[in-house]
Amino acid sequence: MSEIDPSFKGRREDFRFVTGRGRFTNDWNFDGQVHACFRRADRAHAVIKSIDTGAAEKSPGVLAVLTGRDVANEPFATVPPIAPPPGRGGQGIIMPERPVLARERVRFVGEEVAVVVAETAAAARDAAESINIGYEDLPVVIGVERALEAPAIHDNIPGNVCFEFEYGDEQKTNDAFARADGVVSLTAESPRVAPTPMEVRGAVVTYDAASDSYDIYAPNQGGPAFRKDLAVMSGVAPERLRVRMLDVGGAFGARTNPFPEYPVLMLLARKLGRPVKFLSTRSDDFLTDNHGRAIVLRGELAYVKDGRFLALRTDWLCDSGAYLSAAGVLTNSINGMFVGAGCYQVEALYGRHRQLMTNTAPTNAYRGAGRPEANYIVERLVDEAAAKLKIDPFKLRMRNLIKKKQMPYQTLTGARFDSGDFPALAAKVREVSEWDRFATRRRASRKAKKLRGIGCALFVEPSGGGGIKKDEVAALFDRDGTVVLHNVAGPSGQGHETVFPEMMARWLGVDVERIILKSGDPDGPALVGNPAIGSRSGMSQGSAYKVAAEIVIEKATTLAADALEAHPDDITFADGVFTIAGTDRRITMREVIDRNIGEGAHPLDTIAERAISQAFPSGAHVAEVEIDPDTGATQVLRYTAVDDIGTVINRTLADGQLVGGIVQSAGHVFGENCQYEPADGQLVTASFMDYCVPRADLVPGITTVDLGVASPNNPLGAKGVGEAGSSGALPACMNAVADALRSAGVTHFDLPATPARIWAALAVAKPR
Repeated sequence: MSEIDPSFKGRREDFRFVTGRGRFTNDWNFDGQVHACFRRADRAHAVIKSIDTGAAEKSPGVLAVLTGRDVANEPFATVPPIAPPPGRGGQGIIMPERPVLARERVRFVGEEVAVVVAETAAAARDAAESINIGYEDLPVVIGVERALEAPAIHDNIPGNVCFEFEYGDEQKTNDAFARADGVVSLTAESPRVAPTPMEVRGAVVTYDAASDSYDIYAPNQGGPAFRKDLAVMSGVAPERLRVRMLDVGGAFGARTNPFPEYPVLMLLARKLGRPVKFLSTRSDDFLTDNHGRAIVLRGELAYVKDGRFLALRTDWLCDSGAYLSAAGVLTNSINGMFVGAGCYQVEALYGRHRQLMTNTAPTNAYRGAGRPEANYIVERLVDEAAAKLKIDPFKLRMRNLIKKKQMPYQTLTGARFDSGDFPALAAKVREVSEWDRFATRRRASRKAKKLRGIGCALFVEPSGGGGIKKDEVAALFDRDGTVVLHNVAGPSGQGHETVFPEMMARWLGVDVERIILKSGDPDGPALVGNPAIGSRSGMSQGSAYKVAAEIVIEKATTLAADALEAHPDDITFADGVFTIAGTDRRITMREVIDRNIGEGAHPLDTIAERAISQAFPSGAHVAEVEIDPDTGATQVLRYTAVDDIGTVINRTLADGQLVGGIVQSAGHVFGENCQYEPADGQLVTASFMDYCVPRADLVPGITTVDLGVASPNNPLGAKGVGEAGSSGALPACMNAVADALRSAGVTHFDLPATPARIWAALAVAKPR
């Protein structure tokens, strides 16, 4: 409790962070600790002809040098990717094996080839650089279009297509297109992005010979899921692994699963009998953190004369990279299926997704995980149709939206939208954004010789669910009266330490300062549940805490009745007080807790569970931009977000998640892009000098409005918020840019909307 200052009014964890008391991976150090450094491939595709480690082994302070050949007989294994429903023709995913240290070939720049352990990090780094590797270069495959026609990167994946997924009715969709009065089509790219969390990747591993067990200190989004995958990778039984939850400096999907370095560190800790620390560099992270997005989207929208939509057809080409991550194929398949035609009614729909192997870093679920792309292609097509039909984009949307009275809505692809009011979202964002006054603002920009554009986007997305079918939580009562909450989802900025104790304090009627959260404590109760992914923690684990609170209240009612010498049926509970009905005799929950503290377990100790459920948050966003045609520079002038995230549990935290997602996708629109050199596969944006992350002035003013409809699928009525901003901002910002450019004669423009690309597009459309 000493880490919490009652006078600090922000998130509870913020006090620890702003006073420098956070404990991240590099803050963990142990007696006798040694340091590991990995030598990585400097080319994208090559046969390893030789590895000379002689100089490294003789370097000062070096304790061990390992290559792929040295670990070939270890029980290391590749974690199978999470399987979506069967693909086209019933096929499954074709999985390439990924060695923890490359043996015969390297397949992307940055792949781990060897590791050096030394007494200091500097000594390990110097020795790693002295390893001499002989390569024979092979053809490099960069980009999904090239992958479709290039030789196979993996012998077991012909044509480089590891999975093909489809949904909807192809024939019915083709028939609808055949009788359409009009069709708009679009090819758009969602460029590859790097997660770039503030904290670089790293781990510390200690080994205890007496118990033959390991402690792993590494940033993660949920200890049990992380431990399960690490057990597969290392060949060590999960009960011999303790994954310690740390403060995590950002995740965005890049901290869900273990990386190949971690089982190697375990092996080294056991062989050397000393703790081993590994800390990557920022360049390492750019090269090897699982990237996000990297999708080419082809879409067609068919409609009749009055603008009513008939059918939607999409084709996704997804760049999986050189190896498969745990969730990349899954999220790039099913989330497109869940979103389908978005917020609109169509008669037919067909989607096809192909997952392709290239000589690049693997891609994984990244904030939004296919949701932004699914909504992006739909919303871009709707704006294209509005421009072609010369209809106000909002009027066209209103004509086709799913109505509130149709909820719950069964989509053509099998999703069930639990609740929502899409027309109300659209009407509200139109009002708050002052859409109808835009023409006046555009005229003012023209006088200043600027191009002004406005873009709207509606979206719907799945949240919740999870690979583990239930979430368990615990509420334990310490001898000092503290209520200790336990769960498995690892926070990385969401505010779990604040919101879960707040919720429990409200339900139990006790002082929140006497409730603390311990996420993923391996020394606490053994719980199962899902990591902090998919906009699910508040909704799913929060609902489990609601169940726990009800059980605690039921137990406490019996204890209160005993204290009051009454029958439990005569006891009522409200606002933290137990009362004998019809009397003024009472006892507080706090008093019940304190009077039952003893030497053993507290009688109110509770472990509760709740089966996973799903909900569909939605929203309507409007972005307004101004472009300087002389430089191509774009400024976001106004941004309005009206969201339905169901019941809002904590407004401040919800706004933080929404704003964070909006800015993250705005960064994607206006500059973030991992660019590989096609000829040799070198990543040319491998530092913050070359990779443009969003900054504070990118979206200076964001107006958020809540228009929530409670979800019937969980006791909180919540729907999830973590990815909502990213799903709305991608199409809203790009539609605004396209609107501005359209006014200057640019008929098609694609991401990223950098000044140079915008300037070039304007120069072609309107020569100087």
